[in-house]
Amino acid sequence: MTVREYIDHLKNSPAFMKNVTSWRVLPERAAKYGAFPEDLHPGVLAALQKKGIERPYIHQAKAIACALEGKDLVVVTPTASGKTLCYNVPVLDAILKDESARALYLFPTKALSSDQAAELYSMIESIDCPIKAYTYDGDTPASARSAIRQAGHVVVTNPDMLHQGILPHHAKWIKLFENLKYVVIDEIHAYRGVFGSNLANVIRRLKRICAFYGSDPVFICCSATIRNPKELAESMTGKEMVLVDENGAPAGERNVIFYNPPVVNAQLGIRAGSIPETRNIAASLLKAGVQSIVFARARLTVEVLVRYLKDMVRDPLGNAGQVRGYRGGYLPTQRREIERELRAGNVMTVVSTNALELGIDIGQLDACVLCGYPGTIASTWQQAGRAGRRGSVSLLIVVASSGPLDQYIIQHPEYFFEQSPECALINPDNLYILLNHVKCAAYELPFEEGELFAGLEDTPELLSYLEDQSILRRVSGRYYWMAEEFPQAGVNLRSASDQNFVIVDITDPKKHKVIGEMDRFTVPMLLHQYAIYMHEGRQFQVEQLDFDDKKAYVREVNVGYYTDADLTTSLKVLDEFESEGEGTSIVRARGEVLVSSIVTLFKKIRFDTHENLGWGPVTLPELEMQTTACWWTLPEELEGEFEKEPLKNAMVGLAHLIRHIAPMHLMCAPQDINVVYHVKDVYTGKPTIYLYDSVPGGVGLSDRVYEMDRELLLRARELLLSCKCVDGCPGCVGAAAGHGAKFTLIQILNRLLEPAGRN
Repeated sequence: MTVREYIDHLKNSPAFMKNVTSWRVLPERAAKYGAFPEDLHPGVLAALQKKGIERPYIHQAKAIACALEGKDLVVVTPTASGKTLCYNVPVLDAILKDESARALYLFPTKALSSDQAAELYSMIESIDCPIKAYTYDGDTPASARSAIRQAGHVVVTNPDMLHQGILPHHAKWIKLFENLKYVVIDEIHAYRGVFGSNLANVIRRLKRICAFYGSDPVFICCSATIRNPKELAESMTGKEMVLVDENGAPAGERNVIFYNPPVVNAQLGIRAGSIPETRNIAASLLKAGVQSIVFARARLTVEVLVRYLKDMVRDPLGNAGQVRGYRGGYLPTQRREIERELRAGNVMTVVSTNALELGIDIGQLDACVLCGYPGTIASTWQQAGRAGRRGSVSLLIVVASSGPLDQYIIQHPEYFFEQSPECALINPDNLYILLNHVKCAAYELPFEEGELFAGLEDTPELLSYLEDQSILRRVSGRYYWMAEEFPQAGVNLRSASDQNFVIVDITDPKKHKVIGEMDRFTVPMLLHQYAIYMHEGRQFQVEQLDFDDKKAYVREVNVGYYTDADLTTSLKVLDEFESEGEGTSIVRARGEVLVSSIVTLFKKIRFDTHENLGWGPVTLPELEMQTTACWWTLPEELEGEFEKEPLKNAMVGLAHLIRHIAPMHLMCAPQDINVVYHVKDVYTGKPTIYLYDSVPGGVGLSDRVYEMDRELLLRARELLLSCKCVDGCPGCVGAAAGHGAKFTLIQILNRLLEPAGRN
């Protein structure tokens, strides 16, 4: 069945259509062309013609012209719009005109690096000139590294390798840094939060080393659609950017369907689960022979869906290769194999977290199913772009969960289609992150007295602090590195946690093998003793978790359930930076907090029915994190006006709403923030809700919420009023809020949002 035939089948299915809240057809879009610059090297033009490219799209033409004029730029167009040409053309032009010219390509993942390097190689092969382009990452053989340093015209790498393998050893890369003409940073929308804040500091270090060797490269950044691409690129590079955002690429017809699972209990407002509904839709696509990708928000959801779909297509020998999973934690070799199988058309359905959201070439998929709204408009379009990448008809089905944000989006499709995408936020000057990179910079090159790191006036204070800690030593007006350790090794760009845990399969006593990895903060939830760890639909029981050696030993089992753990979080205010409001208004404040979290028990959840089969205790050490938060304290008169139980239920509901609404406005992953509530808070002595950054030191997310809290409260009230339930349901106030929470919360929000009640 073709995707067009499948779309017609859905239209004629009453069972499906009764749950559709919106079906929009985005029409086919014709290409808009420009012209290549007249001074482009003939060798590049000949290579483009061999690839069948006679004219560039308008965004490609403008980007290439800007780059050749030496202007820093950021290109913002949808997935599969030919952004690669925007940087490959000027880079190859520069090398053909000057053999000594060099370029550095940065991609967020190894997979994307190798994918884009292949595209570059194919262009170079069309040019009769010995241009050397190499991928330099952790998989590069030691024997090849020396040749890359000396002869590589284009070095393709990732931020982690630049941070740990190139900048600290810049003396071995003199040819690169003396002649660096272009720095390409692709997929910059992926660099937000901790990762983006770290990368901005790595770029500061790169520019410092370039200045030392006398080069000043042009930065070419590329991004999927976000609201603030120019601001993000300028924060990332410290340079003024030209914005190129007029898309000239063609696009095929796209069908966008919003699907809301049916209500199964009208009194309680409970809907059918998004996982079973997604499974049914994915299964029908699989049966119809439509190649598709399913996106889920959590690793566990991915594995549960893979298990369901693999059981559908398993042959008598137990093989089910038509269905594959894809997520962080799989080993790189396994991920590359899955990508190859997708391109070859051997995989009909892949279930992934947002790990496949980036522009890795995975072939021509026809349909995309989202199990739950991804949290941002930008991510939704990015994931949708994985289907119909060759300009063909494509299908996107968004299956809503019962969360308040999902229910709002699914019932107000105009918000999704008419709003501009969200902002991406970074905070390079976060003290926790900045200090780490000042250490790395001092290791790479001594600081001159009076030198400012990226122009920051706090640099002398930071250097003096590091001198007091015996990490730097000042001699003749210079600060030299004197500590024994290698500072780059202690800085994880993608999180503020320690190194990952490895997962070891001990099913075969003669041959133990590593099958995956997991970050430290996720381990207590998914790898505690007796947990069922799922990997590509296979089940493993955790036999032992070695916290000291960072290893989890697992054994393959076949049981009819999976496990999920409960996390208990407590919070203590360390310092209050700022506060507003008093009397009858809500008091809002922001400051520094200490968050303690511990996993105390786990539940066994049966497949298919999702019923609870029992529980077990978890004994793991408590994790502590110092971070930033903002909080809201209700006025005393509200305490006197409402009884304790309704007030508590309203607080639970408000915390639930804020937890789901805030990521939409911040353009962060839902796990980047957390929300807790206290009916009688120790610090304020009153009902209080805290929102904190789930990152040591914080990255400014809670500060942003502090500035726009009225907007959040307005959105919370709008969600409550638009929900059709009577007394509150899982879709508005959450499953934990008790009877009457909705009515009480609307009254509280009306009071808090009165104009007189605000400063």
